[in-house]
This record gives sequence, C-alpha cells and structure tokens, in this order.
Amino acid sequence: MKICIQKKIPFVFFDRAIDETATAKVTTNDYESGYNATQHLIDLACKKIIYLSISNLLSINTKRMQGFRNAMEANNIEVNESSIVNCCNDESANNEILLEVLQGENKPDGIISSVEKLIAPVYSLSHSLKIKIPGDLKVVCFSNLSTAHILNPALTTITQPAFEMGEMAATVLFKALQKSNYNWQNENIIIPSKLYIRESSAG
Repeated sequence: MKICIQKKIPFVFFDRAIDETATAKVTTNDYESGYNATQHLIDLACKKIIYLSISNLLSINTKRMQGFRNAMEANNIEVNESSIVNCCNDESANNEILLEVLQGENKPDGIISSVEKLIAPVYSLSHSLKIKIPGDLKVVCFSNLSTAHILNPALTTITQPAFEMGEMAATVLFKALQKSNYNWQNENIIIPSKLYIRESSAG
C-alpha cells in the first residue's frame, strides 16, 4: 500500500477501509445499520440486547457497535460490560462463550451478531437449551447468507450490497486508470445496506 501511495498508483478500499488513508473508498453505512438493527429489536420490546463482536480492530465492527450503543442510549437502555460479547475465530471457544451467555442469569431477549459465522452456534445452542426463536430470543445478523430465508426460523439480516460495492470499486479504479485528471483519492462512496426482517425477529 505504501508503494502505491508513493508512486501514485490508484487503489480502492471497499467494505473494509482505513479511514486515515487518502484513497478511494467504497463502503456501506455500518453505523446506521447497527443503529437500525438495534432499534428494530427495541421496537419489538427487547430490553436485554447483546451485540456479538468478532474483532475490535475492524472499522466496520467499530461502526456497527457504535450504532448499537447509540441506539440503546437513545432509548434509555443501559449498555454495560455484558452488553457486548467478544467472540473469536475458534468455534469451540465461541460455543463456550455463547453457552454462558444464553444460560446466564441475565439471559438476552435480543441478539445482534456482527458476523454470520456466529449464527449457527446461536441457533444450535438455543435449540439445545429450549430457547425459542423468536419467542424467547430475537436474532438479527449482519450477513449475506443466501440461505438466510430457509433457516428455521428464517434469519433477519442486515445485508450488504456486495455486488454493487464491488462494481462501484471497479468503476472508480477504471476511471482512475483512464483519466489522468480524475481525483480518485477523494472518492468516498457509501452504498446503503438493507434490513431484511424475517421470522427470527418478527415471528
């Protein structure tokens, strides 16, 4: 990346961007999506909502989490140390973390998962613990899973416009290569994600 900057070779960040780097960026509205997902669960009378985080180093996760925090605070719902659950890339460790969450004293009535890889254990453990989705627990996930609608229950998702983001990133890059006077470094394009409400939250 440093070589590209030094030699003024065009490059484009999409989805995951480094804000401090002066280059073209094609992203989605992660903050608003986190806020809207949280507000959706609050509108359904959820009071104990937790956010499942996978990495605090990713800008997309930071923005989604901030949207979660702000929506909770806007509705006078306390965000404490148990509101955000830090998971990892180890499947067995995640199972232990989620098992503790789902059978703890302050069991959640709503979950927002920052990544789709955590949904399988949430569904599996809920079934084992006889926690009914969405009756006892409402679930929303940031996901582009094509199978979300056939899960049981069908999964409510915040779906990124992945194709459109890739297409726009390629368009910006081609313009930067073809037009010497094109100021590609200042391009900051945001393509909104969409909340698809399905049975895992709506019933």
